[in-house]
Amino acid sequence: MNRSDLQETPQMPLNSGFGHHSTAASVLEDMDLSGCAAIVTGGYSGLGLETVRALVSAGVEVSVPARRADHARGVLADAELGNVAVFEMDLGSQDSVKRFAAQYLDSGQRLDILINNAAIMACPETRVGPGWEAQFATNHLGHFTLVNELWPVLSTDGARVVALSSTGHKRSGIHFDDPQFTSGYDKWEAYGQAKTANSLFAVELDALGAQSGVRAFAVNPGGIMTGLQRHLTQEEMVAAGWMDAAGTLREGFKNTQQGAATSVWAATSPLLDGHGGVYCEDCDIAAPTDPASELARFAGVDAHAVDPESAKRLWELSAELTGVNAFG
Repeated sequence: MNRSDLQETPQMPLNSGFGHHSTAASVLEDMDLSGCAAIVTGGYSGLGLETVRALVSAGVEVSVPARRADHARGVLADAELGNVAVFEMDLGSQDSVKRFAAQYLDSGQRLDILINNAAIMACPETRVGPGWEAQFATNHLGHFTLVNELWPVLSTDGARVVALSSTGHKRSGIHFDDPQFTSGYDKWEAYGQAKTANSLFAVELDALGAQSGVRAFAVNPGGIMTGLQRHLTQEEMVAAGWMDAAGTLREGFKNTQQGAATSVWAATSPLLDGHGGVYCEDCDIAAPTDPASELARFAGVDAHAVDPESAKRLWELSAELTGVNAFG
């Protein structure tokens, strides 16, 4: 089967039966995934922890790579998830990502689900590796290398790969002329670029991998208060309209159980068999953004985040930067 033979999945909701208030547990209710194996990056806090909890409850054997492995083990043990395997991995270090991937491949473990959940948001200007902007490097390039290095096991049994994007993608496309923000760093533009990159990554990975049975999905988990906001002051969040001066969240924010639901749905739903390369929200494929809607800033996917040509261009740029490409 050639790439051109694959039918494109439209950005059209499937009427999944789930929605904004669904939880990860409800998505997996009565589902037995015993024998399956998953990796969840950042699977020891916030959405990642709830994602791991739901998958384990359905019988999945989960591995969590973490920058602070001992801390992750303690958190998971306190959450009564002590049987989850924890490995050391720093997404901001290409060498660290490659070491983890090699360790996983050497273990002989299968891999049915990979959820690229870990992220940083709106941090002060930070440089990692060869001077890469930290949000692009961590949220996108680290996961790019992880998937490419794990390709031998991902492609063995036709895994699903889930890349967490967000409505942040609406803030910025890819700055192909200066993806590392070598001049004029703006923390929100950089975050927006990284979240667009997560979505475009899923588009191109699906196009490249579908003929091997690997399908990829981008996910907007929704607005949730987690450790992701650690670089923001309350004043900034009030100014953004996320909460009032008393700290009360605006209507529409989710709890972590609800926030993990779309990741779990994209990773497991039979409704998505034969589909891929799409952006999902509220446990369904998202519709294109309606610019006339009052919810345009919060709902739907902007065209630049699912554009196939941009996705291909980003993949080529990422392969050039990292020196890694399973399809090269």
